[in-house]
Amino acid sequence: MDREISQKENSFKSIKKFAWIIILALLAVLAFTFLKKLITKKGTATDFHIVTVEKGIIRNTFNATGTVVASSERVINSPVSTEIKEVFLTNGATVSTNDLILSLDKKYISLAYEGLQDELALKKNNIDKLKLQFDKELKDIDYQNQIKGLQIQELQSKLANKKSLLKIGGATEEEIEAINLQLSIQKLEKKMLENDLSYKTNVNDTEKSNLNLEFNIQDKKRLELKSKLRQTEVIAPQSGVITWINENIGETVTEGQPLVRIANLEKYVIEAKTSDRNSEKLTIGLPVELKINKKIINGTISRILPEITNNTIKFIVTIQDENIDLLRPNLRAELIVITDEKENVLRAKKGSALVGAKSQYIYTVENNIATKTKIEKGIVSSEYFEIISGVQAGDKIIISNTENFNHMETFEIN
Repeated sequence: MDREISQKENSFKSIKKFAWIIILALLAVLAFTFLKKLITKKGTATDFHIVTVEKGIIRNTFNATGTVVASSERVINSPVSTEIKEVFLTNGATVSTNDLILSLDKKYISLAYEGLQDELALKKNNIDKLKLQFDKELKDIDYQNQIKGLQIQELQSKLANKKSLLKIGGATEEEIEAINLQLSIQKLEKKMLENDLSYKTNVNDTEKSNLNLEFNIQDKKRLELKSKLRQTEVIAPQSGVITWINENIGETVTEGQPLVRIANLEKYVIEAKTSDRNSEKLTIGLPVELKINKKIINGTISRILPEITNNTIKFIVTIQDENIDLLRPNLRAELIVITDEKENVLRAKKGSALVGAKSQYIYTVENNIATKTKIEKGIVSSEYFEIISGVQAGDKIIISNTENFNHMETFEIN
């Protein structure tokens, strides 16, 4: 038999049902309020970096670092093996041409120079003596040749007389034949003397040339020593700055050992380096901007070194304004290498919002309303982005992060 439900139980169920309805209604209101707030989310101007799209130049660049060095450096080496006697200038000093920098001990080179001078004087006396001897030998042979000629003339005269006597019976055929034989012998001896004279003349000329050559070689050594003797007073061959100097007085230096390095301050180059990731972009002739003390100095890549060391590639930049007073040897500088450049293009300053793919969404701002807009990007420089399409010159865009608003097509900026 069914039990009749009490009025009290019916009332409890009604209250419970009504309570659930109220809870669901409250949840619906809260959800609507939250969604409405989410949809109508606002931002403040201080939350964003808003810039104006403009027309101008944009460059595709990458960064590098470099050191200023003199384009040419003269190294002065020790002319002889000796000791450093005095040092008059120090590292970093500015010098002019013919300024005295340091002096070397000239005692040893002076002795060598004086000894060579004595040797040359003795050699010259010997040469003069040999020349006199050569001339005497030639004259003796020449005199013998002349005597032989006279003897031949005498035999020829005697032969003529004998032939005359033969006709009258005063001489015999045997006497004439004997004189002819003597005459032939004398003529052969004269030819030998003439040949000897010619040979001796040529030999003597050669010997004299050899003696003169030997003397000249020794004399050149003397002049070389004289030059080295002068070079013991080390003077500046050009104007510039001393970038290194051996200041150790009393130290023994060998011939050819460096003493001083002088940099030419009238011309500079930059020894630059960048990440090897930029190696494919590097080409000779690319323009470079050098930043020193907030000033820009223009240059050009003139040489690229082939090797890559520690993930860096090195290159040389030639400075266009070579007489700029800001440059100093060993000065470090920041470089911007320009790989591409466009003029009169739409551009905006670089910001965290303009990252990623060439095609992306940003927010344009008009009358305090930010609207999601699709743009196409072009060249990216260290300061600007090229905008190919989506906005116009004069439009205002947000370049800072808008991550909290990216789900919204529009939002208001207070």
